[in-house]
Amino acid sequence: MSEYYSPKRKRNIYQPGSSSPFKISRSKIELFIQCPRCFYLDRRFGVGRPPSYPYTLNSAVDTLLKKEFDLLRENSEAHPLMKKYGVEAIPAKHKLLDEWRANFKGVQILHRKTNLLIHGAIDDLWKNNQGEYIVVDYKSTSKNEEIIALDKDWQDGYKRQMEIYQWLVRQNGLKVSNTGYFVYCNGKTDAEKFDGKLEFDITLIPYEGNADWIEETINELYKCLNSDAIPEAAEDCDFCAYKDAVGDIL
Repeated sequence: MSEYYSPKRKRNIYQPGSSSPFKISRSKIELFIQCPRCFYLDRRFGVGRPPSYPYTLNSAVDTLLKKEFDLLRENSEAHPLMKKYGVEAIPAKHKLLDEWRANFKGVQILHRKTNLLIHGAIDDLWKNNQGEYIVVDYKSTSKNEEIIALDKDWQDGYKRQMEIYQWLVRQNGLKVSNTGYFVYCNGKTDAEKFDGKLEFDITLIPYEGNADWIEETINELYKCLNSDAIPEAAEDCDFCAYKDAVGDIL
């Protein structure tokens, strides 16, 4: 059995009563929302869900987009995508941007009521004519349809992701616009041949964030962490359903 699945794995395991701040990432908050039992097993016992395959192509798109916007950031120039969609903004310059983009660090804030260090890595920041910072997230996929809205149930997680990022940046003292943007890259499959090149249709999707749910969720997550009882599984959690079915057989 690999270390990833072993109950003996002790890295970043929550210890009730500890005085040290405990790190909780944006993705762990999402895990708690999806299934409290999976979250509890992960953070209290080190038994995480099986990892998905790495999205290396998506990571490559993210890297290239960051390079593209960074070139314009140097000269305070708007991107053609901003002009196309009438967004009066430019890529923002900020001394902490590189740190806020870094995985496992990102934008951080100590939630003093719970002593949880909440963090998440953003993709980009723009700045509009009102001096507000705009949180931007890059997404990439390949679908046979134009992507112009976040109207699928499974995209609710994207919306929560944006709202947590906006909340984190606000907690760091910046004036943040309620409107964030998703730069959505959709891989085209209608070319006659591959020819060693993949082309994308890129759309810019605005989203009006609302962070009202975050404080209550953090408090509920904290109660879960400090409970001695393993929570019930979410009704629609495939991971828990699989574990229960295997347990019945074994």
